[in-house]
Amino acid sequence: MRLFFYSGRRVLYLAAASASIVSGLASRYFSAFLPKFIAVYAGDAIWASMIYFGFRAISIRTPLHTAALASFLFSVMIEFSQLYQAGWINELRATLLGALVLGKGFVTQDLARYSFGIAAAYLLDVFLLSCYSKRNATSIPSGRQATPDPCRHDPASMNK
Repeated sequence: MRLFFYSGRRVLYLAAASASIVSGLASRYFSAFLPKFIAVYAGDAIWASMIYFGFRAISIRTPLHTAALASFLFSVMIEFSQLYQAGWINELRATLLGALVLGKGFVTQDLARYSFGIAAAYLLDVFLLSCYSKRNATSIPSGRQATPDPCRHDPASMNK
C-alpha cells in the first residue's frame, strides 16, 4: 500500500509540473492578451514552480522545505550559468528548448521571480497537494503516533 501512496503522489507532482509547463508556455504565447505585469513576470515564476514540482516528483520522500531549497539553488545555478557565454552553449540557448531550459541572459530580477514561483508552489503543495494525498492514503503503516491532520477542518476547534 505504501508504494501505491508514493506513486500516487508522484503522479500529482508530475501533473502539477505539466500544468506549470502549459501555463508557462501560455504566458509567453498569449502575452499580448495579458496584463503587462503578468506577461513580463509570470513566465519565470511558473518555470521555477515547475522545477519545484519536478523535484518533488523525482524525490517524493524529500521534506518540502528541502525540495524548495534545492529548487531555488537549481534555479540560481541556471541563472548564473547564463553568465557563461561560450559558443556551444549560446548555440544551445538559441534553440527553443535551450532557451526555455537555460534562459538567454543573466537578470538579477529573475532570482526574485524564482523565489516567488517556488514559494507559491511550496504553499500549493502544503495546502492542496499534501492534503489531497493525505486524504487519499487509506492506511500507511508507520511506527509513529497519529498527529493531528492540518488538512481537516474541524469547526469545534475554532471555538477554542
